[in-house]
Amino acid sequence: MTMRYTGMKPEKEVFEVIGDTFRELIEADPRVVYIDADLMGSLKTQNLWSEYPQNVFNTGIQEANMIGLACGLYLNGFKPYVHTFTPFATRRVFDQLAVSVAYAHKSVRVIGSDAGIMATHNGGTHMCFEDVAMVRALPESCIVDVSDPIMCGAFMKLTKERPGLTYIRTPRRDLKDIYTRDTNFQIGKAKILRDGQDVTLIGSGIMVSTCLEAAEVLANEGISAKVVDIITIKPLDEELILQCAQTTKGIVTAENANIIGGLGSAVCEYLSAIYPTKVLRVGVEDQFGRVGVEAFLRQSYGLTVENIVDKAKCINEM
Repeated sequence: MTMRYTGMKPEKEVFEVIGDTFRELIEADPRVVYIDADLMGSLKTQNLWSEYPQNVFNTGIQEANMIGLACGLYLNGFKPYVHTFTPFATRRVFDQLAVSVAYAHKSVRVIGSDAGIMATHNGGTHMCFEDVAMVRALPESCIVDVSDPIMCGAFMKLTKERPGLTYIRTPRRDLKDIYTRDTNFQIGKAKILRDGQDVTLIGSGIMVSTCLEAAEVLANEGISAKVVDIITIKPLDEELILQCAQTTKGIVTAENANIIGGLGSAVCEYLSAIYPTKVLRVGVEDQFGRVGVEAFLRQSYGLTVENIVDKAKCINEM
């Protein structure tokens, strides 16, 4: 794997990668089905509906029915993927995810787009910060927090045969380029994107590139920061987290979600029992969403380079 982070836009936006990957999956395996709850327009996947009418379905704005349909198709030998915006993919259908998918041991891949603040102008009703905590609590679930378009496509393919509930949370656009096409991803395995000796920055989703920017600022001030993309919030790469705790002074976690029950909670829960470590969390602090552009929302919720830098300095000075 060669990291190519430049802070620039990627070759393809996430929605383009999702459409291309669905086409590849269906062409390679006719048992793959894609179900959407009337948001094909947001992913620009309308053409797939006409190209593959036996594999692509639109349930309309009926998210619970969408999950039920996915479960029925699974029982008939298909490999279902479903998509809608994050709040409708998790909190609106949580009972279906818990009972019909997880408890019943069915294999369904749920793509929740516009994760966290990336709902921007859709505002509070469409801005879901509690999705990670909810899905983490379901036994045998997997949570992928997408930090880069290439990563999104890779995990759509990688989880095709995974049993149980898989939740892929992602923006539709505006991610920065991090990974090259030859990157080998694994479920439950994080990646060290930058080495450092003083403090570790563990990010997920859109906050991975923010951690890389923060590490550069810290380096200019004489603080060496290791940067980790956690990749899957569940299962957690406990081995690497322990290594980071043992080799640096402490950890700053950064997530585009509520810090209650999210990445920071997961790291703290693990380390408190195994290797008590100084951990400070950057994330949404028990708040609802609001309307705004990404830059405004980052400032509003503290999802900034400056906040990560300040917490890293606190760790370094403790």
